[in-house]
Amino acid sequence: MWLIRNIRTIWQVEYEARRSRVAGEAMRTLSALHNAWLLMVQEKIAAFGPMDTCPEVADAQVVDASGRFVLPCWCDSHTHLVFAAPREAEFVDRIHGLTYEAIAQRGGGILNSARRLRDTPEDVLLEAALERLREVQHYGTGAIEIKSGYGLSLDGELKMLRVIRALRRYTAMPIKATFLGAHALPAEYKHDREGYIRLIEAQMLPRIADEGLADYIDVFCEKNFFSPAETARILEAGARYNLKAKVHTNQFHSLGGIETCVAHGAISVDHLEVLTDAEIECLRHSHTLPVLLPSAPFFLNDHYPPARRILEAGLPVVLATDFNPGSSPSGKMPFVLSLACIKLRMTPEEAIHAATLNGASAMELSHTHGSIAVGKAANIILTKPVPSLAYLPYAFGTNWVERVWIGGQPV
Repeated sequence: MWLIRNIRTIWQVEYEARRSRVAGEAMRTLSALHNAWLLMVQEKIAAFGPMDTCPEVADAQVVDASGRFVLPCWCDSHTHLVFAAPREAEFVDRIHGLTYEAIAQRGGGILNSARRLRDTPEDVLLEAALERLREVQHYGTGAIEIKSGYGLSLDGELKMLRVIRALRRYTAMPIKATFLGAHALPAEYKHDREGYIRLIEAQMLPRIADEGLADYIDVFCEKNFFSPAETARILEAGARYNLKAKVHTNQFHSLGGIETCVAHGAISVDHLEVLTDAEIECLRHSHTLPVLLPSAPFFLNDHYPPARRILEAGLPVVLATDFNPGSSPSGKMPFVLSLACIKLRMTPEEAIHAATLNGASAMELSHTHGSIAVGKAANIILTKPVPSLAYLPYAFGTNWVERVWIGGQPV
């Protein structure tokens, strides 16, 4: 049991935990309670209020939060946290002028990670992934989605998904698993697209469903990867096993992926560096969430998604890290907030909504995570003393996270 006293401000407060997402103009306002206290009992937020109502709680561990903020933990809805090795050599290749697509076409990129993963034992993968998971927890992440997609074979994909399942034994944070077998064509199927898609349909999906290894299904819907028609086919196959869609699309090209995903009831479409007015209009008439991953174009030195156009259309925005070894080798959500403000022209309030409650919504967790509300998970960030809310994204190189609780326990 923990009692945090003298909190300068609690941000993202809900007196009734009823919002599933925040959209458009409403994202400019962030609910706040100043000069406050908060009580965590076991794994839940038990109570909070202004300091003049602060109780004396026997046996509670008390924290003085003078000058500090409390926020809900980040909800990172798009990561590839399980991988065998970094790809720093490709980083140097890009410095010398090669593009992400050129590296992929010569067998690098995703195929590079797939080769390494197939040769890496499951216990080694788990140890490395657990280290990364603990790292992102210290940055304040309290709910996460992790994709497969570096196996690109029946055994490889099962191995990744089993590692993701095993991570849940080590943390109270929710971990959502996404099957991304359609991440790229493996080398052995380079000239047999139909054969690989049939492998996904006939072998991978039945085994994954039988072991209960995935919550969602994903496809890299992009030029030189999987077409909208192939995406539709794979999503339909996943739906037969009750896997909902969360799809990579519009990272480099606009090919009709958004329309395909909306038609198939996707929970989210992720990346959106390239986005037309017609696609924004399509999203306006759907429940599909736009998920933006600004650290990927930062790292690839590419153009950023048009967050302001999305917000001005009245849509919600979600922010996530895309933590992966090739295009976004960082799971640091505070830096994503900074990029959202600096490069996407989002306000600090919009960015925090996008990284907390909207991120929880993109993982179907908004009823339990993403805001400060009685009965929600006690996943809490306590900052160091800071001058203002805007300081959080402003101080992009400063570690202003002082303490993190997940499930009511300090990290």
